[in-house]
Amino acid sequence: MDIGLVVRSGVVLPEGELAWRFSRSSGPGGQSVNTTDSRVELSFDVAGTTALSDALKARALERLQSRLVDGVVTIAASEYKSQWRNREAARERLVALMREAIAPPPRKRRPTKPSKASVRRRLDDKKRRGQTKRLRGRPDD
Repeated sequence: MDIGLVVRSGVVLPEGELAWRFSRSSGPGGQSVNTTDSRVELSFDVAGTTALSDALKARALERLQSRLVDGVVTIAASEYKSQWRNREAARERLVALMREAIAPPPRKRRPTKPSKASVRRRLDDKKRRGQTKRLRGRPDD
C-alpha cells in the first residue's frame, strides 16, 4: 500500500490527491512508439489539498503562482521510453517542487560593521598605493 509522496517530515501528499494522465510521447520509442502511452502528466491541486497546513498552503500558492492553473500544478515527464520511469520522474519532480515551495524563507541578513583594524589596514594600503603612484611621476627640476 502506497501512502503517497513524502515531501518532508510531517508533510505527505496523499495518493488520492494526485491525478495521472497518460498520452503518447513524442520522444524515443522504437517500434512501440505509436502504441504505448509513455508520456505522463501528474497533477496536484495545491489550493484544495488537505495535506498542507494553512500557512504552508499559502506559501506554496504564493511561490507557485506562475505555474498554477486554477490552483493545480501539473508536471509532465516524457524523457523515458517506459511509462513507469516517466511516472517516477514526475513524482520526483513534484516532490522537489513542493519541497522548495513550502520551505521556510531564508533568514534576514544582520548588517555588520567592519572592524577598526580592517578599516585602518584598508586606509594604510590606499595611502601606500597613492604614494607609489605619486613617485612614478617626473622628478621636479
